[in-house]
Amino acid sequence: MKQFKSTEEILDFAIGEEQSASDFYTALAQQVSSPSVRRMFMEFSEEELQHKSKLENIRMGSVEYLPRDQVVNLGLEEVLVDVAPTSNMDYQDALILAMKKEKAAYQMYMRLATVASDPRISDLLRGLASQEANHRLRFEIEYDEHVLTED
Repeated sequence: MKQFKSTEEILDFAIGEEQSASDFYTALAQQVSSPSVRRMFMEFSEEELQHKSKLENIRMGSVEYLPRDQVVNLGLEEVLVDVAPTSNMDYQDALILAMKKEKAAYQMYMRLATVASDPRISDLLRGLASQEANHRLRFEIEYDEHVLTED
C-alpha cells in the first residue's frame, strides 16, 4: 500500500505517474498504423509531460510538509492501471485502455489533493484531475465517433 508522509512524497509520486502516462501514450502511438491516431496519442504524451513539468515546478519551490507522524494510505493500488499496450491491440482496445488510464489518473489526483497540506498544491492536483477527466472525455468522444458506428 502506498503511504505518503509529506507533500513532497505526493509530488514525487505524481511526477512519476505523469512520466509513466507519457511513456504509455508514446508506446501506444508506436502500436497503431494510422498517422492521425499516432499523432493523437503523441499529443497526449506531450500533455502528460506538461503536467509533469507543472508538478516539478511546484516541487522545486517551497513545499510544506505534512506532519511527520501522519501517514496517509490512499489506496492508490485500487485505481492505478498497470497494463502495457500490445502489438496486437486494435484501435478500440487502445481507446478503452486509454480511457481506463485517464479515469485512474483522475481518481489518483483527487485522492492526492485531499491530503496535500498546502492549498496551492491541493488546487494544482485538482486542476490536474480536471485535465485528466477532460482527456478521458476526448477518448470517449473518439470512441463514440470512430468505434460505435451504426451499420
